[in-house]
Amino acid sequence: MKKLINGTETVLGESLAGFVGAHADIVTLGDEGKFLRRRNLKRGKVGLISGGGSGHEPLHAGFVGLGMLDAACPGQVFTSPTPDQMLAAAEAVETGGGVLYIVKNYEGDVMNFAMAAEMASGKVATVITDDDVAVETSTYSTGRRGVAGTLVVERIVGAAAEKGAGLDALQALGQRVNGQTRSMGVALTSCTVPAAGKPTFTLGEDEMEMGVGIHGEPGRRRVKLATADAIAEEMMGAILGDLKPKAGSEVLLLANGFGGTPAMELYVMYNSARRILEGKGIKTVRSLVGSYVTSLEMAGCSLTVSLLDGDLTGLWDAPVHTSALRWGV
Repeated sequence: MKKLINGTETVLGESLAGFVGAHADIVTLGDEGKFLRRRNLKRGKVGLISGGGSGHEPLHAGFVGLGMLDAACPGQVFTSPTPDQMLAAAEAVETGGGVLYIVKNYEGDVMNFAMAAEMASGKVATVITDDDVAVETSTYSTGRRGVAGTLVVERIVGAAAEKGAGLDALQALGQRVNGQTRSMGVALTSCTVPAAGKPTFTLGEDEMEMGVGIHGEPGRRRVKLATADAIAEEMMGAILGDLKPKAGSEVLLLANGFGGTPAMELYVMYNSARRILEGKGIKTVRSLVGSYVTSLEMAGCSLTVSLLDGDLTGLWDAPVHTSALRWGV
């Protein structure tokens, strides 16, 4: 195992210290390193909190700031944060509007966020993201997995919260955006969790895992490596077959890297996916290309399609200032 670390037991704490040092104008570290929070909180605004296992950066810490999250709770690599982390984050960002948890649909995350909500003294609501169409169930999940579509939910709900929307309205908006968002991933290589010291799974030189999860969970099938067009065709076929957008629909298209994929290849995949949408009369009105919801150093990518309308597009375009996303400011 080759990694730029000092030790497996210190990698998370040292990474968080580096992150806060690099982005001190945006975030600050909570007590005992339990969470990261937005440095400048907005009084009376609903506090948005997400979190999950580390190793998916910039998700979620990179989305803390103006127009997105107020706090993020980092667990150990690929391990859910604990309820006390989530509770501490809620207490830190609650300024009178209540707290909304945005939770990826994995058993540990769902259970621990639910426990934190039960322990909270203030008003708390939850949105669960489950945009992955690759499989209906997995050993890591209570149903469909929450993957890169979580970014879309956090961004749009975060913009609405910044504009002053209330807790119930934000929960409904988050559920709506999640319901209009679908994703699917493909892996060309595995990743190596530092504590494990060996790859999570093994792929041959001419193999890929179609429908892989962001922790290396198995997908639909292991197949021979194909062209970008062929890979995009299968992924988009699954996404559009489930989402069922009508011709003339307007969408956001996200081509997301898993950590070990060059930008050149992500743009090739984006181009293939966009041409498929155009061929079906679907308009790509907003785009995002880059490594935003990663799996350590895994090579591969996911594609996400989210249905938009005028209101949702306006929220996407609203000012955002985080370490990973920044426009309109």
